[in-house]
Amino acid sequence: MSYTKTDKIPRATIQRMAMYLRTLERMGRDGVKLVSSEILAKACAVNSSQIRRDLTYFGEFGVRGVGYNIDVLIASVREALHIDRPWDCALVGVGNLGRAQLNHREFRQRQYNIVAAFDSDSAKIGQKVSGLEITDVARMRSVLAGRGVPLGIITTPPGFAQQAADCLVECGVMGVLNFAGARVFSSADVFVENVDFFNHLYALSFYISQKDRA
Repeated sequence: MSYTKTDKIPRATIQRMAMYLRTLERMGRDGVKLVSSEILAKACAVNSSQIRRDLTYFGEFGVRGVGYNIDVLIASVREALHIDRPWDCALVGVGNLGRAQLNHREFRQRQYNIVAAFDSDSAKIGQKVSGLEITDVARMRSVLAGRGVPLGIITTPPGFAQQAADCLVECGVMGVLNFAGARVFSSADVFVENVDFFNHLYALSFYISQKDRA
């Protein structure tokens, strides 16, 4: 069953839905059974009407005056985001950040399965990290051929990021999460998320400096 009413869902809504889900999961672990939009809004630092608007893109949830059953809402949001099933991923670049991703238990807990890891450093090729053998990036096409891996994660040095993205796309990857610190680009039918930690650090530095001057 799909809850989506329209394909024209704002990117910001999807990002907030992911935030709502993490918050709801945290509340569920704390034993909360019911939550109102007001309480959820406060926990997510948004207003309650925004939460209700976001949820209406996917269907009708909750009971007026009662709130949302957390378990039901978690299951509904996971289905709406299509993360109620496993997703296979290929990782390129097994440096410190890449190893951290491979050792991150939440990937498998959340059904994101890194099924292949690639690097160009001969000293790393053949090593195993969390039970997964590092493969020469030159063999990416033969390793991924026909496997239908939809997601790629890039943790290479910045200068190799675009090449890694191009190889992943050639292997059929449809979405790329890029941690390399250099933006990568692809065709319109491939989704790319560029994550740069320094962008956030720069913003924090600016806001703190503005506050100090005030």
